Amino acid sequence: MHVHVNAAMSVDGKLSSRRREQIKISGDDDFARVDEIRADADAVLVGVGTVLADDPHLTLDDSALVSARASRGETDHPARVVADSRARTPTDARTLDDEATTYVLVSETAPEARRADLEASGAEVVVAGEERVSFLAALEALEAHGIEQLMVEGGGEVIFSLFSDGLVDELSLYVGSMVIGGRDAPTLADGEGFVADFPRLSLRDVERIDDGVLLTYDC
Repeated sequence: MHVHVNAAMSVDGKLSSRRREQIKISGDDDFARVDEIRADADAVLVGVGTVLADDPHLTLDDSALVSARASRGETDHPARVVADSRARTPTDARTLDDEATTYVLVSETAPEARRADLEASGAEVVVAGEERVSFLAALEALEAHGIEQLMVEGGGEVIFSLFSDGLVDELSLYVGSMVIGGRDAPTLADGEGFVADFPRLSLRDVERIDDGVLLTYDC
C-alpha cells in the first residue's frame, strides 16, 4: 500500500489553534490540488478527532474529478476511513452517509454497542489492535478490501502513529503564511514524540502555491 500524507500547517507548524477549530491555512489553488490527490486515492483516512472537530465529508468537490473516476470504472468518491479506537464517531457524522463506503477502525476495547451503532449507521467496522488502533493491522485489513492508494489528512496523532510505524511513503506539506501559536495547538505529528531514530525525509520538490509553499517529501 502507498500511504500519502497531506497536510497544511502554519509557519510555526500548527494544524489548527488551541481550540482545535478548522482554520483556512491555504487557498483555492491548494484546495484544488488536495481534491486531485483525493481523486487518485482509493481511500482517505482521518482520525476521530478530526471528525469530532470538523465533521468533514471527505468526498470530492470537483464534478470533473468525479466523472473521471467513473470513466475509469471506479466509485464516484474514494472510500473514507476513520481511525477511532473507542468508536466515538457520531452516528450522524457526515462521513457515514451513503456517498461513499466508510471504514471505521476500532480497537478491541471499543464497546460492542457502539460498534453495532456504527454498523447500523452504514459503517464497516474493522477491529485492529487491542487498546489502540494498530495501523499495521488496519492497513493490512484495508488492503484486503482492495485499497492500494491511501491518502491521510490528519490529524497529528494519526500522522505521528503512521510515521512511528514506518508506514508513510510520501508527504505533501503546505506551509501557509500565518502564525497560529499556542503550546496546546495541534502540530503535524503529535503523539508521544520521537527521542531517537527520528524519521528522515527526502525533499523532492518545492512549489509556491497561493501565498504559501508546498513541500513534497519521499519518506
